[in-house]
Amino acid sequence: MIQRFDVGARLSEMAVYNGVAYLAGQVPDSEHLDIAGQTRETLASIDALLARAGSDKSRILMAQIFLTDMADFEGMNTVWDAWVAPGHTPPRATVQAPLANPKFKVEIVITAAVAG
Repeated sequence: MIQRFDVGARLSEMAVYNGVAYLAGQVPDSEHLDIAGQTRETLASIDALLARAGSDKSRILMAQIFLTDMADFEGMNTVWDAWVAPGHTPPRATVQAPLANPKFKVEIVITAAVAG
């Protein structure tokens, strides 16, 4: 059975299937924060979704990070490094890409194992 969370007309925030949680791209709540603030907000949303699925950041299988400007790479990494579970750093890709809202500096997609 596929379990979907926060189902909308265009997308669901998360789907869980066969012990894996697939998160939609998470973005910050605030458009006017710097990269550190936007990254913190985005990671907080990821923490909340993973908790709803019965998972957490130590169970991340893959992370995909989209930055609108690679000049923000170091600032994003500073926040990421403080957040990620030591000893459980996941495979990760970081690319530069325009985002749907040009005021967003970061979007993060996560796939994680669900405890079970």
